[in-house]
Amino acid sequence: MARQKTGAPGRERGFTLLELTVVVIIVSFLAVIAIARLLAILADAERVTMESVVGTLRSALGMAVAEAIVRQDLRGLEVLQGSNPMQRLAEVPPNYLGALEHPDPTNLEDGNWYFDKPAGELVYLVRHKEYFSGGAENPPRARFAVRLVYADRNGNGHYDSGVDSIEGLRLAPVEPYEWTR
Repeated sequence: MARQKTGAPGRERGFTLLELTVVVIIVSFLAVIAIARLLAILADAERVTMESVVGTLRSALGMAVAEAIVRQDLRGLEVLQGSNPMQRLAEVPPNYLGALEHPDPTNLEDGNWYFDKPAGELVYLVRHKEYFSGGAENPPRARFAVRLVYADRNGNGHYDSGVDSIEGLRLAPVEPYEWTR
C-alpha cells in the first residue's frame, strides 16, 4: 500500500519570511562584531609596528652613545640632538617618506613616517585615528625628537654646553600619546 503525502499537493516546505529575517539579522550582527574586532586588531598591528620602529631607533641611538663612551667623547653627542634618527639605520622602513622641508601633514598619507627637518622631529601619521589619543592633531600623529640626556648642574632646565655634562641620548615623544582599545 502506498503512503500518501500530507499537506498541499506539489508544495514543499521552505523557510518562512520570519525565519529568513531572523537568520539575516543574526548574520548581520555577527558581521558587525567581526568587523569591529578586525579594526581593533588592525589598530593593534599598527601600534606594534610603530613601537617596533621606535624601539629600533632607540637601539641605534644607544649604539651611538656606546661608541661615544668608547671614544671618550660624550660631548660629540651634542650634534645628534634634533637629528634624524632614521639616518642611523642600515635600512629605513618602507613607509618612511624621507626628510621633508616644511611638510603639510594633511597632504601626506596616513601610516607613514617622515622627518620634519625645520622642527627636528620624526613624525608618524596615524592610520587608525579612533584608537589613538594625545600627540599632535589634525591629522593625529606621534612626534619624536632626539634629545640629550644630561646632568642639569645649574638647574635651569635646558642644556648648557659649558656647565652641564652629557650622559646620553634618547628618542623622546614631543608630547604624550597613547593607543586605546
